[in-house]
Amino acid sequence: MKENKEKKNNDNIKWFIEVFIITFMLSLFFSYISTTAISDIPMGPAILILLAVIFVGILFDIVGVAVTVAGEEEFHARASKKIPGAKTAVKLIRNSSIVANICADVIGDICGVLSGAISAIIAMKITEKYQISFPIQFLISALVASLTVGGKALGKGFAKKKSGMIVWIVSKMMKVFFHEKKEK
Repeated sequence: MKENKEKKNNDNIKWFIEVFIITFMLSLFFSYISTTAISDIPMGPAILILLAVIFVGILFDIVGVAVTVAGEEEFHARASKKIPGAKTAVKLIRNSSIVANICADVIGDICGVLSGAISAIIAMKITEKYQISFPIQFLISALVASLTVGGKALGKGFAKKKSGMIVWIVSKMMKVFFHEKKEK
């Protein structure tokens, strides 16, 4: 009993370290790329990139919720019929806490940081272009936060209602990147 508890604690510490390193590296990479790239492009494309980052954060939050809500039972029949993607769907659901952590926390939070950095650059561009003395960053930050939180609120309801469909789509998309081992 004590050994199981120690193993679980070690697994939790290992997972924390892995998530910390992955998040740090991804955040550093995407923050550097996005802020340097956004600084050098016109305002219109910068706004489109900002909206895309917000959308990606919402989308991954939806996936994170869907895997925690979905039941694996509906995928067992598909897996027994060897339908591609079914075993992946079961694995996603069985590892829902890890999947939700990566989707909603790692990717979602990185998108939040990026949208904040991008919105600050857009605010500077607007201030410079239109010679605005009012600190417009507050308005843009509030708008970005509202879009993000509102989008995630809508997304959570959708994810709860359509969790099986979302997990199925994600598992089919993952087939492009990862291959299931075929059973004999």
